[in-house]
Amino acid sequence: MRGLKDRVAIVTGAAGGIGRSICHRFLDEEVKIIAIDVNGDALKALATALGVDESRMLPFAVDITDYAKIREVVESGVASFGKLDILVNNAGWDVAAPFLKTEPDLWEKIISINLKGPLNLHKAALPHLVSAGGGKIVNVASDAGRVGSSGESVYSACKGGLIAFSKTIAREHARDNIRVNVVCPGPTDTALLRSFVGDGEYGQKIYDGLKRAIPLKRLGQPDDIPGVIAFLSSDDANFMTGQVISVSGGLTMNG
Repeated sequence: MRGLKDRVAIVTGAAGGIGRSICHRFLDEEVKIIAIDVNGDALKALATALGVDESRMLPFAVDITDYAKIREVVESGVASFGKLDILVNNAGWDVAAPFLKTEPDLWEKIISINLKGPLNLHKAALPHLVSAGGGKIVNVASDAGRVGSSGESVYSACKGGLIAFSKTIAREHARDNIRVNVVCPGPTDTALLRSFVGDGEYGQKIYDGLKRAIPLKRLGQPDDIPGVIAFLSSDDANFMTGQVISVSGGLTMNG
């Protein structure tokens, strides 16, 4: 991709399935990474697996729902690398259940991670992008936020909110040369999906049903997602902002 070499990117949820693939792709493109994840051990394992040191990837074990800590991490990462060019909000979490079987405590946790967390990152990172004269933001939402998903009511609401928020920030900061776009994965074979469908025969039936519903006849893999994120982060996407792109094997088609 044009213009990615030596850029600096924040990636949240860096140690998860999709996050690991995003980091791998960015390193291939010679992007330096401020890697954020709540799981410190997983971040260490990620650095080892990728064979990188802190000159290329700075790991920060922090909860994205804590604004004060996120601000500290962003300031520290920017100070270490000297700049910030890209923000990728990838972290997410959910528990599958019909809405009437959920309670407010669960709603709050889902909202805090999937909506408030990205807001915290925008608040902390945007001033650096503005002062630098521009940059790219890629928010990883979900097709659940576009078309709904049974058993994911609050999660869907958060992802729909993230899509609307992204479009608003794209409008507000176009004058600052900041492009904001959204990637919506469809069903992707990650630990989060496995926890959603559950174990045993019933879970396998849901899993197989998802595959049958997808025109390409397979679930997404974590490696299916980073290409579009790298593109939206690159100079090749300089005339794109406020867009929502699904990566779903054709499960959801819009246009």
